[in-house]
Amino acid sequence: MVRRLSTARIRMRVAAFISGRGSNMVALIDACATPDFPAEMALVLSNVVDAPGLDLAAERGIATETLPHRPFAGDREAHERAIDAVLVRHKIDLICLAGYMRLLTPWFVERWRDRMINIHPSLLPAFKGLDTHARVLEVGARWHGCTVHFVRAAMDEGPIVAQAIVPVAADDTAQTLGARVLAQEHRLYPHALSLVASGTARVEGERVAVRDHPLPVPAINPPEST
Repeated sequence: MVRRLSTARIRMRVAAFISGRGSNMVALIDACATPDFPAEMALVLSNVVDAPGLDLAAERGIATETLPHRPFAGDREAHERAIDAVLVRHKIDLICLAGYMRLLTPWFVERWRDRMINIHPSLLPAFKGLDTHARVLEVGARWHGCTVHFVRAAMDEGPIVAQAIVPVAADDTAQTLGARVLAQEHRLYPHALSLVASGTARVEGERVAVRDHPLPVPAINPPEST
């Protein structure tokens, strides 16, 4: 009897980490639901038991897990070792941080080195940390945006996968600017995940090399030439 080899493409198994509503998580889940996407959302994990995003994930048929950090009595690495065990059990290949409000230890970052990406609401390396929209307005920056990057131990650092650019309007508030940036985040994160999961974007040294991509820089909305 001749045995036929399967032609089904192996898709990368992804876990999204959330602490709240998980709007970027939803964008990733929707992207993964398309037939040709190179990744599947296999797990949504939260450190907050009642994070609204958990219900959104469950409604879409995604497995969910909660691991609150408080029972670990401040031992961050012990908490992350428990998380790691969950990831291994679910056979996760890649982590997407999607509003996970915990700084990760060097142990966990190294354990998942080049297998964990994050989205940040600024054009890194500018405006690391919190309150990026208000800080952009405070200094009078003309451009803002968001960045997907591989995670490193230092906050908001790591090789950049892709960025999206948002112009700052003269009448912007932190709220209006933040809303436009968030809309780009929902486009950028699935785009970046596709680049990583397909092997198109890979870390070489401490920079991301992009292979066989139609754009010289993998941006969602490169600025128009003037």
